[in-house]
Amino acid sequence: RAFDKETEAAAVEGYAFKFNSATTIGDHFREEILPGAADDILNDDVRALFNHDPNFVLARSNKGEGTLQLSIDDIGLKYRYETPDTTFAKDLAENIRLGNVSQSSFAFNIEEQNWIERDGEVPLRQITKLKSLFDLSLETYPF
Repeated sequence: RAFDKETEAAAVEGYAFKFNSATTIGDHFREEILPGAADDILNDDVRALFNHDPNFVLARSNKGEGTLQLSIDDIGLKYRYETPDTTFAKDLAENIRLGNVSQSSFAFNIEEQNWIERDGEVPLRQITKLKSLFDLSLETYPF
């Protein structure tokens, strides 16, 4: 979380996902996003939500013209938005500040993927190209 002294608005920023970082999805498989997989989604109309709940919209990219800024760097897909003047968003910003909410998730469609299966290991899905990104979400319990 950052604070902009000019506008006196609290900004929230983080990563929706990090490249080459495997996440366990339930007990079913592991998943990692490879560099380059997100190159074609920056102009998608993406919402920032709390716990993937469409009733708790925090910001919207609106294809690059909205209140949610998306960018890709060497680490992953980065997001930033100024906390809207709504009760739940201010409460969430405080919980982020306190460290009670500290993780992110995202909802997407896949265009290309690889599966790696090794004896004795949970399968690994490598996403090489995302087809679309619907939302990124600040999460209490990310999957």
